Amino acid sequence: MKSMANILNLSGKTAIVTGGSVGIGYGIVYRLAETGANVVIANKTEKEGLRAAGEIADRGYNVTAIAADVSIEESVKRMVDQTVKRYGAIDILVNNAGIYPEIPLRQMSLSDFEKVIAVNLKGVFLCTKYVSEQMIKQGKGGRIINITSIDALHPSSVGLAHYDASKHGVWGFTKNVALELAPFKIWVNAIAPGGILTPGVRKLQQSVPTYEGIDVQKMLESLLEKIPMKRLGEPDDIGKVAVFLASDMASYMTGTQIIVDGGVLLT
Repeated sequence: MKSMANILNLSGKTAIVTGGSVGIGYGIVYRLAETGANVVIANKTEKEGLRAAGEIADRGYNVTAIAADVSIEESVKRMVDQTVKRYGAIDILVNNAGIYPEIPLRQMSLSDFEKVIAVNLKGVFLCTKYVSEQMIKQGKGGRIINITSIDALHPSSVGLAHYDASKHGVWGFTKNVALELAPFKIWVNAIAPGGILTPGVRKLQQSVPTYEGIDVQKMLESLLEKIPMKRLGEPDDIGKVAVFLASDMASYMTGTQIIVDGGVLLT
């Protein structure tokens, strides 16, 4: 039986975190790096990825950045190839990259819908496909963690029909792929965050509503009222759960979704 310290030690493991430069992604990158993993921030904006990687690397952790657009197949293939070239293997994938523009259905264009699906769902498919192929080739199993949302279970506000469709899709994808990859000792799980105080949320708090029927400030106030813990979550609340799923703490879990929402779904 491993000691607790060894169970949480990810030294020698390599992780990719998509959209890891800010918010939830940054919180996950930091905690994985803290446990000893080599962490690659796969970010569409290379400058932001390098900035975030530099900040964490300055604390003595092994973090690098690779430019990758998860919605483009060739970009994802390059991400996998570059990671393997640099570290020799991929042991952990966190599909975190996602977008959530709030647009009422009657004002939503096909392009709006397709853009969200491309990043939030197609991106999870592409990254999972090519990283799992690498994990199978390595023959030592792996961990895939998909960041869904409480919106994969219950809608949180008007204007997120495309986002909710994508997150329901990721949850269904997670369960099916968990079945397919289990024989290869690749465990696939999801984390469903509730309201998390990220830079994106702070920006929304300061923004003027763009679409009729969307009042961001009222939406956030209403969400806060519903949270039994009476606070929004922090990116680190998700980061710690990601470490749990990436480690041997979750050695007998696959096809599961962990809700991290301060209890909001209870209401």
